[in-house]
Amino acid sequence: MCLPIRASGVDDDDGFFKVMAAERSFIAIKPDGVQRGLVGEILGRFERKGFKLVGLKQLTPTRELAEQHYGVHKERPFFAGLVDFITSGPVVAMVWEGDGVITSARKMIGATKPLEAEPGTIRGDLAINIGRNVIHGSDAPETAAFEIGLWFQPSELSDWTPSDQGWRVEG
Repeated sequence: MCLPIRASGVDDDDGFFKVMAAERSFIAIKPDGVQRGLVGEILGRFERKGFKLVGLKQLTPTRELAEQHYGVHKERPFFAGLVDFITSGPVVAMVWEGDGVITSARKMIGATKPLEAEPGTIRGDLAINIGRNVIHGSDAPETAAFEIGLWFQPSELSDWTPSDQGWRVEG
């Protein structure tokens, strides 16, 4: 199982070793976003924000994967429709890393119902219908860990340091 954080050691000024954690979140561009050609636009928003892409792949999810992903909604009347939709075409699955990435990504994504999403958010700018709301993002560290482990093998995640890291975050 993949964890939503990656620890890295840093030697502080006192000579003590401290651990800094970089949070990870699962983000998926749904079939409507892929079909509408919005992948570059959405990826660009996360890159410009300063988050680091550590996992990326395009696939058409199997029914089994979709049912596991949406398992918390299994008893809801819309469950079958969710599964049918997410398996209807390619999805771009991603893992993004950075300080506060889960909360920040949720703000960038906007409200689940696009007509309630603020302008400037992904859904506020790019979607109008709840059934075609373009993107999914983890809502909590536990959910991120589950979703990352479900969609990615550990070997599919890259641990790397951007050359401009010093310009992204202090420290």
